[in-house]
Amino acid sequence: MKRLLIGLACAALAVPAGAAAGGWASAGLGPPPDDMGPGETWNAKITILQHGNPQTPLPGLAPTVTIRKGSVTKTFAAKESDTLGVYVAKVVFPSEGRWSYEVYDGFATYGGQQTHHFAPVTIGAGSDGTGFPTVTVTVVLAALMGMALVLWLLSRRIRVRAPAPTH
Repeated sequence: MKRLLIGLACAALAVPAGAAAGGWASAGLGPPPDDMGPGETWNAKITILQHGNPQTPLPGLAPTVTIRKGSVTKTFAAKESDTLGVYVAKVVFPSEGRWSYEVYDGFATYGGQQTHHFAPVTIGAGSDGTGFPTVTVTVVLAALMGMALVLWLLSRRIRVRAPAPTH
């Protein structure tokens, strides 16, 4: 009877350890949403790897990308791409400002699904196709005009005198 109890105890300890051995995934996300404006679509590529191992991409999952700013939260489903373990979510930031975002990996095997958090991004005022930095140009022009005015005032104040005769 003691042997049976010891065998059952060892089996009970071995099962959770085996289940935990493969029950997690890593989620990479790229390219970052740099230089985006509100209403533009970010094609967020999510790469999900079992154990974080590049040789073990995970197909057949249903990951999502969630964006947050204040009380506004939006979630976008990702679809499998042609590359194994890579999913694409079409994310649209509704307004400018600082947004946080995260990826739910959907890897439910062994109860290992996780939400992966990434550094917040700042979404700009949008691009009108020109990408012209109006505010920066205005500030630079104002500074140049101020410097020109100072130089003009200084030039009117300084008079160059002819050298005195040397006889």
